[in-house]
Amino acid sequence: MTQLLIRHAQILLPDGQFLLGDILTQGGTILKVAPEISAQDIDNIIDATGLTLLPGVIDPQVHFREPGLEHKEDLFTATCACAKGGVTSFLEMPNTRPLTITQAALDDKLQLAAQKCLVNYGFFIGATPDHLPDLLTANPTCGIKIFMGSSHGALLVSREAQLEPIFAEGSRLIAVHAEDQARIIQRRQEFAGITDPAIHSQIQDEEAALNATKLALKLSKKYQRRLHILHLSTGIEAQFLRENKPSWVTAEVTPQHLLLNTEAYEKIGTLAQMNPPLRSPENNTILWQALLDGVIDFIATDHAPHTLEEKAKGYPNSPSGMPGVETSLPLMLTQAKSGRCSIAQVVNWMSTAVAKAYKIPNKGLIEPGYDADLVLVDLENYYPVKRETLQTKCGWSPFEGWELTGWPMVTIVGGKVVYDRGELNTNVRGKALTFG
Repeated sequence: MTQLLIRHAQILLPDGQFLLGDILTQGGTILKVAPEISAQDIDNIIDATGLTLLPGVIDPQVHFREPGLEHKEDLFTATCACAKGGVTSFLEMPNTRPLTITQAALDDKLQLAAQKCLVNYGFFIGATPDHLPDLLTANPTCGIKIFMGSSHGALLVSREAQLEPIFAEGSRLIAVHAEDQARIIQRRQEFAGITDPAIHSQIQDEEAALNATKLALKLSKKYQRRLHILHLSTGIEAQFLRENKPSWVTAEVTPQHLLLNTEAYEKIGTLAQMNPPLRSPENNTILWQALLDGVIDFIATDHAPHTLEEKAKGYPNSPSGMPGVETSLPLMLTQAKSGRCSIAQVVNWMSTAVAKAYKIPNKGLIEPGYDADLVLVDLENYYPVKRETLQTKCGWSPFEGWELTGWPMVTIVGGKVVYDRGELNTNVRGKALTFG
């Protein structure tokens, strides 16, 4: 079996403490963690002097656009971006073409992923108003995705009468994009003709988000159904969850909702346009506190790339969404270095808690028996986000120019080096994730 020895790393242990030491992996599994491990008979050795070893990031919400929208991104380019960003596993959304709403479509994605993905992968099954039987039987899937608003076509499930049977049947996790479609339609009519992209945050306002989150929580409580609230964006939702969230409900937040706000429209225009929209600066503060307090459980990027040509169409014709897998880990580690949180908290939010919430076995910790999905980061130097070095096919970032630390130097998937100081090993392939 292939062995890999990482030497002289600052290793983040499961208790949140650091060990200056070595780690030995074999056949894709962590075999040993110790202050020093003999290098005898081991050919594959990484000198990690000056670097910090963390569990690989598990990004639980991405849109990788394949099949059907490969001009924006595909599974190969997206996972090159993952590898560069320290993301070793992802959970992908069903709004591709065709939609991932059947076992056949899920199987097709899994087959594509096996051929093209440099990192580990899992896929959501999408709900429709027809409540397909596949929602109960599709396998393997991390859960059911419901677009309660800001979507269109077959995946929009916006009315309580449509939502109730989905919550009532089965037991698998339901993840919701919580926006009130009726309110969005009404406010689109109110603000029709305005082409300033900043109006997007008023059309899909905080009340639209809160209405849908309240409805999802009501149905979750009624049926004791495992619920996950995707990309929480408002302080009023965070406060509502603080007072009402039961133990079986989780929530996530994106780096952009923590670090960007409505002031970004002036600087980057439609590149700041996403769903749910960016909010006012005071929402950043409240969301941060909710994350620190455990009201929000973990972090996802909602990586949703569009080409610069599409974004240049101007509001409201410009699509919503932004890329994120390459920058999420350094963004959050930069916050840790500034004292806003700890490195151990970042790892919990971006790896450990995600594995726990989705019952992904043997991931999210550095200890013997766990999978060797690892990232070595440089916490001593700062480098800017540059468009020309991005791996994502869309070729831009809302964080362009930001000086960040914690950039991945080496990313390891299943004990194999997939990214090493600027070089990608495109022969590595990840595996399909399993969900307990």
